[in-house]
Amino acid sequence: MSAKLLMVLVPALLSGCVSLDPHYERPQGAVSSQMPSGEAYRSLQGTPASNYRDLSWQDYVLDAKLRQVVAMALDSSRDLREAVASVKSAHAQYGEERANLFPAISAGVSGTRSRALTGEGNQTAISNSYSAEGSVSSFELDLFGKNQSLTREQYETYLGTLQGARSTRLTVLYNTVDYWLQLAADRSNLAIAKETAESARQSWQVTRKQMENGIASMVDVSSAETTYQSAQADVASYSTLVAQDKNALDLVVGRSVPDNLLPDSIESIGNALREVPAGVSSEALLNRPDVLQAEHNLKSANASIGAARANFFPSITLTGSGGVGSSDLSTLFKNGAGIWSFAPSISLPIFQGGYNVSYLKYTKAQKEYYVAAYEKAVQTAFQEVADALARRGTINDQLSSQQRNVAASQTYYHLADLRYRNGVDSYLNALTAQRTLYSARTNLVSTQQAYYLNLITFYKVMGGGTALKESEIMSAQ
Repeated sequence: MSAKLLMVLVPALLSGCVSLDPHYERPQGAVSSQMPSGEAYRSLQGTPASNYRDLSWQDYVLDAKLRQVVAMALDSSRDLREAVASVKSAHAQYGEERANLFPAISAGVSGTRSRALTGEGNQTAISNSYSAEGSVSSFELDLFGKNQSLTREQYETYLGTLQGARSTRLTVLYNTVDYWLQLAADRSNLAIAKETAESARQSWQVTRKQMENGIASMVDVSSAETTYQSAQADVASYSTLVAQDKNALDLVVGRSVPDNLLPDSIESIGNALREVPAGVSSEALLNRPDVLQAEHNLKSANASIGAARANFFPSITLTGSGGVGSSDLSTLFKNGAGIWSFAPSISLPIFQGGYNVSYLKYTKAQKEYYVAAYEKAVQTAFQEVADALARRGTINDQLSSQQRNVAASQTYYHLADLRYRNGVDSYLNALTAQRTLYSARTNLVSTQQAYYLNLITFYKVMGGGTALKESEIMSAQ
């Protein structure tokens, strides 16, 4: 029985020991190892590097409402569900390819019972035949590592898809915070537009009464009306934007966000996101999920070259079986006679119309493509981080200046309005002061939004929270 078992299992003992994959080296020199310097980055000099990949979003998002909205998005986002499904599909395809490394072993029991003439007159005899076999069917010996290369190719594709899911998860987080902040900003702008419209309406009424008393001119009345109508138009515009912002937020979240989780205004959210030191290391850039995905795609292309090279070498296929046979079912596994078959075959490529050569050239060209794609991913990461750093280095100064500008504009408008009402100055100065205050307030809203957006942008471009295990990604749905 040991010999019979060996006949079935011998293919499993033979595995390829030759790999024709090119030696893999990570491309270098796509970007400078030094982060950019200049006026925009001066305030960040000497800032220690932070490991954003280990910083979970729950520790980064501080606003209670926003945290609940992000949790809803990570649970219901259709984009993330698509990404997780792609990971599951890629893992299954890797399992299919890996199965080719092992022989397919099957076992079966068969029996026949027949009645035939014996050759002596018309006498007949009944014969029985039973057999039990274990067999290996068409197992290709991987002497030149073709199946190993194809398995590595599929494995790297799976890992790339997993990194793609991490990148998608981070994008869903970013988009959720972005749309939530946009809604907060537009609600603030809507409130400012309504306040300005009401103030302009009151000024318009006062100016009309002054014209009736001969104090103001028709020019003053028309100027006051233009301010009112312009503010009314802004009210309508921001009302539309608020509704559209809510629709966009619902889409990225994957379901309708309850009103009690929506921000009242940009001023009401306070410290919505955590301030983390903005130091950067080159290792952090290379560990971004999109960069890792590009590198896994490159490794997959590298392995496909090995599989293409193996096509030039002979392929050896084994088909064998071993078992026992008996004319009596009751003695099949006791006194049955040993039966076996062994049918090796070898195939040597001679002429295939240039297919193997062309396929090898194709795989090499694909590797060149993925080298360029990887380098572009690194360059993109460098550019995005540099942009976020430039914004981080200047946003606090801009925010402080804009807040002082609003305070000064408020004082300017108050004084100009008093001078006009007391007949000391023309309405033109009061009108200019009102428009200046309106512009300063909306600019402050935009700056506040940019401040928070820079925080979540830096978390995204640094690969925040992507040091997750595969199980955590798969359990997101």
